[in-house]
Amino acid sequence: MKKRLIAALLCVAMVPRGLAQNLPDLGDNASADLSPLAEQRLGAQIMREIRWRDPAYLRDAEIEDYLNRIGERLVAAGAGAGLSFQFFGVSDPSLNAFAMPGGNIGVHTGLILAAQSESELAGVLSHEVAHVTQRHIARMVGKQSQTGLLMLASLLVAVLAAKSSSQVSQGAIMAGQAAGLSSQLSYSRDFENEADRLGVQNLAAAGFDVRGMVGFFERLQKNSRLYENNAPAYMRTHPLTGDRITEMENRIAQMPYRQVPDSLDFQLVRAKLKVGRQASREVLEEFERAARVSNPSFAAQYGLVRAYLSVRRLADAERAMVEVRKRHEVSAMIAGLEGDLRLAQGDPAGAAKVFREGKARFPQSRRLLYGELEALIDSGRPDEALTAVKAEVLTTPDNATLWELRARAEAALGMRLAQHRSLAEVYTIRGSYAAAVEQLTLAQSAGDGDFFEQSAVDSRLREVRALLAEQMREMKNNPR
Repeated sequence: MKKRLIAALLCVAMVPRGLAQNLPDLGDNASADLSPLAEQRLGAQIMREIRWRDPAYLRDAEIEDYLNRIGERLVAAGAGAGLSFQFFGVSDPSLNAFAMPGGNIGVHTGLILAAQSESELAGVLSHEVAHVTQRHIARMVGKQSQTGLLMLASLLVAVLAAKSSSQVSQGAIMAGQAAGLSSQLSYSRDFENEADRLGVQNLAAAGFDVRGMVGFFERLQKNSRLYENNAPAYMRTHPLTGDRITEMENRIAQMPYRQVPDSLDFQLVRAKLKVGRQASREVLEEFERAARVSNPSFAAQYGLVRAYLSVRRLADAERAMVEVRKRHEVSAMIAGLEGDLRLAQGDPAGAAKVFREGKARFPQSRRLLYGELEALIDSGRPDEALTAVKAEVLTTPDNATLWELRARAEAALGMRLAQHRSLAEVYTIRGSYAAAVEQLTLAQSAGDGDFFEQSAVDSRLREVRALLAEQMREMKNNPR
């Protein structure tokens, strides 16, 4: 990741005494590994840094929803059933994916685009899931006893930094000051073999083509010869050998053949990533050519609409959308595209209707939920948005996006105390406790709340001030 994330990760784990205020003890010297509770808390702390402070974090609920659907299939099929996992995207063209403590698995956009089938992508995710379920990182850390957190920080920094610069990665290693670290930066051969075996097993159980896993690794190995000492990041953190591939091939040869077509969303996610925030002329022309051929792929037509939208060619986007509608394909991403087009055309009421109808068909789609709430506010119906978002916050109180939308609806309704209280929750989730205290102080002086609302603000302010005091003590013990 970027340098500030590297610094944050090091600060999270370089000084065990400071962490002791937030994490349980690692245990005595006989402890076999990092405790599951400590691993979960450390993972949550690192994810907070990534999610709210690193620009490479892919803030796209639609793509994150897709990654989690694939991931959840794999988790449910194996030993991870019942464990908490989060899959997220990292905006980076390199081929990489990585597992972190607490079931957090990051996937680079470059890897998604490089995968030639959904089973290939699922194969990489399955391998990473196995690293988590077998607690490979925790086991590596645990062997170092109380110096394990230092080891973990350096490992994570190396994994994340390798995508951007081998020099940055090496610098992070040196900062870790661990004598034998360079030989332990990559997963051990035993860990890799175990992740291969369980990865293939879970891939098959989840209904994917097991050949996708070995196919992707074979292509990585062939391409790595072109890189010489600057191998893809995934190769540096997951050493790949001919023996490993041979073992996977032998294992797969004994399994029944299964041809698995890609899901529509796999193709649509790739098209959306290819467009990016604003399509280049080359990308736009590529989608135009692909959409002009006889019997064009649906992904090409979807991508063309996205590309036109990204450069505000709305009339062209509408014409291209007509062809999309004719295909009558079903996906939450298509409803999202239609809603985005309505919003761009200045029709938030129409967009709200599209998002609501789409959400009725795909109730788990956060993308459609966020779209409906935003469209309701923009169409002058913040009261409807507030009613809906309050119900959602009750089930997912740690969702900062929902609290942001709630604050927007409350602001539109002139509810000053409630707006500041909601913004305080946003900052609390992000770990910005000083800003949260400021918002709660503003809520206290808003003057438009009843006794019960005011009492709730007072109580929450005491809680957040305690969190801020703890954070300040931690910063004092761990100067950055």
